Amino acid sequence: MGIAKNGAVPPDTAAYGAGLGGLALLAHFAVRFRAPYADPLLLPISVLLNGLGLVLIYRLDLETPHDRAAPAQLIWSTVGVALFITVVVLLRDHRVLQRYAYLSMAAALALLTVPGFFPAVNGAKIWIRVDAFSFQPGEFAKILLGLFFAAYLAANRHALAYTGRKIWRLQLPTGRVLGPIVAIWLLSVGVLVLERDLGTSLLFFGLFVIMLYVATGRIGWIAVGLLLAAVGAFAVGTLEPHVNSRVEDWLDPFASIRADRGPGQLAQSLFAFAAGGTLGVGLGLGHSSLIGFAAKSDFILATAGEELGLSGLTAVFLLYALLVARGYRAGLAQRDPFGQLLAIGLSSILALQVFVIAGGVMGLIPLTGMAMPFLAQGGSSVVTNWVIVALLIRVSDLSRRPGPAAAPERTSTVAGGTP
Repeated sequence: MGIAKNGAVPPDTAAYGAGLGGLALLAHFAVRFRAPYADPLLLPISVLLNGLGLVLIYRLDLETPHDRAAPAQLIWSTVGVALFITVVVLLRDHRVLQRYAYLSMAAALALLTVPGFFPAVNGAKIWIRVDAFSFQPGEFAKILLGLFFAAYLAANRHALAYTGRKIWRLQLPTGRVLGPIVAIWLLSVGVLVLERDLGTSLLFFGLFVIMLYVATGRIGWIAVGLLLAAVGAFAVGTLEPHVNSRVEDWLDPFASIRADRGPGQLAQSLFAFAAGGTLGVGLGLGHSSLIGFAAKSDFILATAGEELGLSGLTAVFLLYALLVARGYRAGLAQRDPFGQLLAIGLSSILALQVFVIAGGVMGLIPLTGMAMPFLAQGGSSVVTNWVIVALLIRVSDLSRRPGPAAAPERTSTVAGGTP
């Protein structure tokens, strides 16, 4: 990128390379000695995506010398890898997390509620900002909710599938079991209303529907989930001005051009993808900085599309697909329901984020304010993504370990299910 942009290798290339290489080596040693049977692709893919994100952010920093984000992103990546190592070293068996299901749910609700007391940032109340420090608690809440969903569904999967009243072809569970499902729907709509964050709402509800289908094997839950999500999104998208503006921009991204106001962010993003063509214009040679303030975060994929082209963008998507697939594989190889649901839920978080963000910047769905995993600027995002990979490493180590797997630990009853 430096050679293409300035004709010379940047002077701090060695420092960045040594920093990322050292982090990768420490993470490798932790996995090698504490989780030797873990999937061998999870860590390299994560390092590659994180490194590519640092390059793209560094490239965009050249357009905004007064606002450099790459050094801070490298620091947050260091924190993320440190937490990755901590989880891999200290968490010997992922099944102990099932004991803390309700505690995780309470903590997640608290994290989701707190940003509502702070001023909105770019129209959404998803940030906690104190002076120069900013924190997005929803990023951590998604891991806690995934843990709770896995524990709840593991304990109630049979009741969800085979009990209750049958209406037409759908077998509804009892009210005691169905209640939390309705509560999750109300929670997702509440997040959308109070924090004006369409992406987080879609992520939470999509995560629960996927895990509900995996737990019960009943495709009817997907239909019900899509129906409830559509009703909630339509109602809020019609009544809430900020979400409504996102929907209108999605329906007609070039309206601002016809009104002589110049291209908006979504229009600039579409222009960037079109300019990239098949092979891209080359790292450092694009103009995606015209997107504006969100070029390093929400719209960083547009920079990848313009400068790496369709071929480079396809490679990035394949890396994400491979990361998610290996996570699913670790879950499906598990013998205990909690581990299976936990791995599939965590992998689905990554898959849903990629879909929601990529779909938004490409005009497939209304735009949201989420961060592309590992690529985009954002300390909260990169730290939580590393924690997700650490948990997948721990689950895959147990599932790939030779010999008969240990029987699942008996834990306290979760949501009325069998311990």
